[in-house]
Amino acid sequence: MMRRVYMDANATTPLLPEVFEAMRPYFIERFGNASSVHSFGQRARGAVEQARMSVAALLHCRPAEIVFTSGGTESDNLALFGATKPGDHIITTTIEHHAVLHAAEQLIHCGREVTFVPVNADGVVDPEDIRRALRPNTRLISVMMANNETGAIQPVAEIGAIAAEVGVLFHTDAVQAAGKLALDVEKIGCHLLSTSGHKMHAPQGTGILFVRKDTKIEPLFYGGTHERQRRAGTENLAGIVALGKAAEIARKGIEDGAPQKIAGLRDRMEREILARVEAAGAHSINAPRVPNTTNLWFDHLEGEALVISLDLKGLAVSGGSACASGASEPSHVLTAMNVPTARARASLRFSLSKLTTDEDVDYAIEIVPQAVAKLRELSPTYRKHRDSQTSASAVGVLPG
Repeated sequence: MMRRVYMDANATTPLLPEVFEAMRPYFIERFGNASSVHSFGQRARGAVEQARMSVAALLHCRPAEIVFTSGGTESDNLALFGATKPGDHIITTTIEHHAVLHAAEQLIHCGREVTFVPVNADGVVDPEDIRRALRPNTRLISVMMANNETGAIQPVAEIGAIAAEVGVLFHTDAVQAAGKLALDVEKIGCHLLSTSGHKMHAPQGTGILFVRKDTKIEPLFYGGTHERQRRAGTENLAGIVALGKAAEIARKGIEDGAPQKIAGLRDRMEREILARVEAAGAHSINAPRVPNTTNLWFDHLEGEALVISLDLKGLAVSGGSACASGASEPSHVLTAMNVPTARARASLRFSLSKLTTDEDVDYAIEIVPQAVAKLRELSPTYRKHRDSQTSASAVGVLPG
């Protein structure tokens, strides 16, 4: 039986057994509507509020500041659309997830002004570039905490300080940071923060938006008065319970050093693969990164072909953002970092989870160099590169 190794945790993560067991009763035995006044509803309400407290503990905020949503995309949209109005100016970056970028582009059509601030070669934005982009009508700054493709951590606390200094709202997309980094909304200085459950071993279709007390947002949905009138719709009871349990596990894992363990696995894999493969490297290697992510480039091949080749050997990785799979254009993140198109197309993201083992890393170290070598043998550009290297070596040993 073929060994199967999953290294695409930035796309999604499996449910932890403890998370599944926590949510299971709420599909059948404890199925009440949390808005109902009878005992079934009241038990459901209690479960929702317990989950709210668990998520608040992960973010170091008040439970009342947590709004449950269907995931990171909805949370990002609620932040951008809900906190601004026509005539407002928004500042964001060129490396944001499409949940922010495409929302910002739509907001331009809805009468807002948007500035997309560039990043450096490591994929990190300069806070002073954010400051220089400020206008008198700037209402919101939205900068992600950790990039989903490279793992590069953005200087959000510095940006939060700038926002506070000028009285502008600050939103951060923390979807790829939750469960990997210690989060404290006070230290970040954000008014709005998005996370997604399925990036931290909760079910797909769950997420939250942190909304700081006294921060006014307009809802995207209209109906009931759920979530303190910020997000209408009957609560996803089982999903919310699962998200609360996943947040509790994530918080304990951070306290117990789980991110450092994952970083050790990531660093060993990165180091060993690059030692075995020529014309290869890692993006954002000089930037602080979340502990589970590395984005490696392998010149002279197509990344999509390598993803397929590795999958046939049982290793699941990604060519970039899972939300952009099938796109013909190179990664917008790597393009924003001024990575050459050919190299951007030859880049793969490896993202580990708390379930990744030493044996999984050993397997990746073994098969990635093999797959790269096999594909390069089929590449005319690599054969030309190899022949030129051979010729140069031959010239070098000729008598002077």
